[in-house]
Amino acid sequence: MKVAPGAGRRAKRNRNEDMADQVRASHILLMYEGSQNSSTTRSKADALTEIEGLRAEIDGGSDFAELAAAHSDCPSGRKGGDLGSFGRGMMVPAFEEATYGIAVGGLSEVVETAFGYHLIQRTE
Repeated sequence: MKVAPGAGRRAKRNRNEDMADQVRASHILLMYEGSQNSSTTRSKADALTEIEGLRAEIDGGSDFAELAAAHSDCPSGRKGGDLGSFGRGMMVPAFEEATYGIAVGGLSEVVETAFGYHLIQRTE
């Protein structure tokens, strides 16, 4: 097999460029009755009221990870909501758009997806 000169350097550069497009985020998910994969009986209105309250708590200085552990309906809540790193196309569009639209350390407004309501904290 022949390898073009510089192919290894190009491959490494491409991997580095791909990594630059990676983000890391944590989230709090509140599902509601009828949202995708939901087993909760919480109404959509109650979920919205609750997640808006969590947003206010975070704005008031409460710890995001502690609130995620206590309230999130996503298994990531056990890890403070940490989803790890991901790139474009790996999350549903509204979630991705919100995550890439906030600065590192920033917190999203309430984001609705088919899974429910999210608060997203970009960590990297």
